[in-house]
Amino acid sequence: MEKRDARKLSSDAQYELRCCVIRMLKSGKKQLEVVKLLEVSRAAVGKWWRAYQKEGVNGLQLKKRGRGQGEKRRLTPDQEKGIQKMLIDKTPNQLKLPFALWTRKAVQEAILHHYELRLPIRTVGEYLSRWGFTPQKPIKRSYEQQPELIKKWLDEEYPGIARRAKKEKAEILWGDETGISSEDNRGRGYAPRGQTPVVHSPGARFSTSMISAISNEGLLRFMVYGGALQVDTFIDFLRRLIKDNDQKIFLIIDNLRVHHAIKVSNWLAKHIEDIELCFLPPYSPEQNPDEYLNHDVKTHVRQSPAPRSSSELKNGLLSYMRHLQWETEKIAKFFNHESVCYAKA
Repeated sequence: MEKRDARKLSSDAQYELRCCVIRMLKSGKKQLEVVKLLEVSRAAVGKWWRAYQKEGVNGLQLKKRGRGQGEKRRLTPDQEKGIQKMLIDKTPNQLKLPFALWTRKAVQEAILHHYELRLPIRTVGEYLSRWGFTPQKPIKRSYEQQPELIKKWLDEEYPGIARRAKKEKAEILWGDETGISSEDNRGRGYAPRGQTPVVHSPGARFSTSMISAISNEGLLRFMVYGGALQVDTFIDFLRRLIKDNDQKIFLIIDNLRVHHAIKVSNWLAKHIEDIELCFLPPYSPEQNPDEYLNHDVKTHVRQSPAPRSSSELKNGLLSYMRHLQWETEKIAKFFNHESVCYAKA
């Protein structure tokens, strides 16, 4: 007689079958009788009966099959916690490892160094995935950056600017410059395996530049120009910002040399009632929300067909920026990033 495979039943059905076996055995039936009536194996009946005698009804509950959590792992729970803390708190070079970032190879070397265990690269990747670590594009940060100045900016200087702006009914803008090139990376595209996609681009290299300013309420002002930022170009942009503006402007920018030029300072002295420059801590672009506008613009350029000429590049940039000026909600969302949310409206 073919026996029933209880493993194919649902969890509730399996549990009910086990309870039925126990009830029949307790009523005085022999195990062989139960085997024939319920079409189950004698080994299963004996196993369930022993479990019931040892643990009662709890012994009939279905237990999770397979390896238990943490079984057969090379690293102990304490070692796993130690490595996770190390990956969060330290960089590889702080541990004298020849890596800039935590890659699988770097983690493999760290485990070997600290616990004298050489794990396969694939196993290291499985541990990282299990811990919730994912490969991510890093944020570039200058060696010259001074954390104490950033803390002072966040705790004291910017709150002071915000209070002054509120008192004087002024507007706060964040400004930055960026360059757009005809050779900007075009990213990746899907194609059949072995058939690398082709991006057509002009043989000559050309570029254009842009200076912009945004507010946390979604305002965007910009100016496109050629070459590097010069003093006169910067003053022209400042002049455009205050034109037909009935509010004073606090423009927060980085420490580019042009921003500190004597000619700029002299011009600002004559327009002290209209505009004032405030400077971010040195080497801290991540504190400037306008950087996220620049990133958005370059992403758009990379996703568009390569321009054939300098005028096409410039016109494409102008068109996209004019479109963005109407996307006030999108501009305001640039301030949602963790590094710049201090400046949200």
